[in-house]
Amino acid sequence: MQTTSINAQQIALLETACQELCLEPTEKQKEQLLEYITLLMKWNQTYNLTAIKDPNQALIQHVFDSLSVIPPIKKYISLKKIQEPEMLDVGSGAGLPGLVIALMIPEARVTCVDPVEKKMTFIRQVAGIFNLANIKTQHERVENIKTGPFDIVTSRAFASLEDFADLAGYQVKNDGVLVAMKGKKPQEEIEVLEKNTLWKVELIETLTVPQLDAHRCLVWMRKKGTV
Repeated sequence: MQTTSINAQQIALLETACQELCLEPTEKQKEQLLEYITLLMKWNQTYNLTAIKDPNQALIQHVFDSLSVIPPIKKYISLKKIQEPEMLDVGSGAGLPGLVIALMIPEARVTCVDPVEKKMTFIRQVAGIFNLANIKTQHERVENIKTGPFDIVTSRAFASLEDFADLAGYQVKNDGVLVAMKGKKPQEEIEVLEKNTLWKVELIETLTVPQLDAHRCLVWMRKKGTV
């Protein structure tokens, strides 16, 4: 990887984070993750895509946060022996975690959906620059999209578990899963979900985000009566 005085600190942060997450990205993937932050900060000056203005904090709170889900998702794909997983990222915003998943799991085919057009335009621009052929965007509310169904449907800070299941559950294959990134274990949301919907929580994984002192977990949900 090329190093400069401008991004040397970010390179060091990223390499340390990948080691902590037991990830082994290629040099190209590392360069693209850092370039993503550069593009995000540039676009943010005009389009207000994120409230975070500092590039290092954006790297930690957006990229590292998204990278933390890569190992468990890759493990699930491997266990289920899914050759080309079809994935939907709901409320993708600026591509988090959808674009990061597409970049880090090239065999996955990822659709990012968000009702804010400028955010989908940004993802398309980044995908074009990176030549990512495995990512699509839909400027739409998730309950209105007509593609799918998907093996895995993800969300990050999107909605309550009940609302996530109600709005996006119809997009999941019968043997597929909903996967929600959350802060602390959302016990009340879990109880409401299992009482009011056809979905149940199958697993809650604790996530550790490098350089971030905050609670994170991944909530895996499956339709009741399926395995």
